[in-house]
Amino acid sequence: MELEKEINQKKFRSQQHKLAVNLIFTFNWLNEHQVNVLKPFDITLQQFNVLRILRGQNPQPASVKLIRERMLDKMSDASRIVEKLRVKGLLSRTTCPDDRRACEVVISQKGMELLEKIDKTDEQLNKFFKNLSDDEVQNVNELLDKLRG
Repeated sequence: MELEKEINQKKFRSQQHKLAVNLIFTFNWLNEHQVNVLKPFDITLQQFNVLRILRGQNPQPASVKLIRERMLDKMSDASRIVEKLRVKGLLSRTTCPDDRRACEVVISQKGMELLEKIDKTDEQLNKFFKNLSDDEVQNVNELLDKLRG
């Protein structure tokens, strides 16, 4: 559906303004759908992001600093998220032997199993892009990279 109809706005100051509003609206639309997909797993998007980072690091540990740097949502409190995931048994956190102020974080087997279950919902996540061909998806990716670039 067209942005104008979605937000009930007829005019924008410029095409650039419309693009900015469209990106924000689309981010929130996609975010809401992803939250709903993850809800049955009792996990937030930020927690999911941390677990994916740790899976990518596995078997090597990650510092909270590394997790923070790689997180998609830079406003998230990585230490708090790590603690919540530790309480759920999805990762382990140990004090770094070389620097007692730092800690090493490793995904647990339970965390890996949860990600495997979530991975099976990829088709559910991919359906949000059903109106785009593979070439269009690639083009949007290239344009977004260029926009940030």
